[in-house]
Amino acid sequence: MIALGGVIGAGLFVGSGAGIAAAGPGVILAFTLSGLLVMLIMRMLGEMSAAHPASGSFSVHAEREIGPWAGVTAGWMYWVMLCCGVAAEATAAGSIMNSWLPGVPGWAWVGVFMAFFCASNLTAVKNFGEFEFWFAAIKITAIVAFLVLGVLGVTGVLGSAPGTANLTGHGGFLPHGTSGLITGLLASVFAYGGLETVTIAAAESDDPRRNVANAVRTAVWRIAVFYIGSMALVVTLVPWNDPDVVKLGPYVTVLQFLHVPGAAQVMRAVVLIALLSAMNANIYGSSRMAFSLVSRGQGPRALAKVSGGVPRLAVLASCGFGFAAVLAGYWWPDTVFSWLMNTTGVAILVVWLFIAVAQLRMRRRLEREAPELLTVRMWAFPYLTWVALAAVVGVLALMTTTPGDRDQLYAAGVLVAALSAAGYWRQRRVAARG
Repeated sequence: MIALGGVIGAGLFVGSGAGIAAAGPGVILAFTLSGLLVMLIMRMLGEMSAAHPASGSFSVHAEREIGPWAGVTAGWMYWVMLCCGVAAEATAAGSIMNSWLPGVPGWAWVGVFMAFFCASNLTAVKNFGEFEFWFAAIKITAIVAFLVLGVLGVTGVLGSAPGTANLTGHGGFLPHGTSGLITGLLASVFAYGGLETVTIAAAESDDPRRNVANAVRTAVWRIAVFYIGSMALVVTLVPWNDPDVVKLGPYVTVLQFLHVPGAAQVMRAVVLIALLSAMNANIYGSSRMAFSLVSRGQGPRALAKVSGGVPRLAVLASCGFGFAAVLAGYWWPDTVFSWLMNTTGVAILVVWLFIAVAQLRMRRRLEREAPELLTVRMWAFPYLTWVALAAVVGVLALMTTTPGDRDQLYAAGVLVAALSAAGYWRQRRVAARG
């Protein structure tokens, strides 16, 4: 359920509206291309995680196959991304609650949510799984209901069938041309970020090898149905340039078009659930990543202490960084917070680069030394691995074409350089002692 629900985030319910506004109906192509890339990345990660399950996931694989500096860079980059995600999700959830209960300020709700999920993650790991199970059940029910209603709308059972009018009208399939497709592609890539957390969670399950394999094998149809399918329904049912697509979100706009009663409030509740689910998963994932890093000597050793089966100091450190990011959003929204959020946009691409390179190395080594561990295999190795690697580099290159994306590259470049330098310095020190 965590693997299934993990693919459904607030970015899909709300953030996808920006991609639709940029690419028009071509957002279907954008989500398809980025979805194919994510499928390849998850398959590579699944191959490595099934062979060597670890709570540090790709950070452990990068350290083993590339070097300690790579493990430091990938791991702490992902940690920063998840902690900043906690801040963004808590702030957005607080805004929704404030819209329902205006007498309580948004920052108060942020504090409540942060305290609640920090406390739940300080207890046994089963609590994380229990919350995510029910969050996932609600999100899956919502998206399946949307898909059913959307198909009924397209076929004319609900209202009149729109045909291809919205796909070819209003400027055509690609109303903003290639530049719009590029913007939509970048938006869709970032919408998929966070799927990697499932391999972290699987490492703490009863049968990590089998659970990782099952989660990765179902990733293909989950991505195709939930993301690509829903985007196709949205741009078929409503005009892509309807201002409500961005203002209210594509799902609310479609449900209102289909005259579903209470659509706006129902979807706001679902978005709130998605935000809280992402908060819960990000606190869990960031704490486990921090614990794995410090356990390998790549951070403050105090965070490696385990109490009651939980790395509680790592949980507190992750929540603390996330809350500090929330405060930065209130106090320095255009400087510190802006820089932090810019780094997270590129962090996922940096992680994907390390995953691809590590898989290239590990696969060849396992084929020689322990082929029995390859219970999940990357398709058409090594050709599709190289295709994925080239695609990630291509996305980074596309980001240089727009000013806002260039700012993200610069911000992330500073963090990558600092982490790589620190990791390489530590690697040299350990080698010198050793």
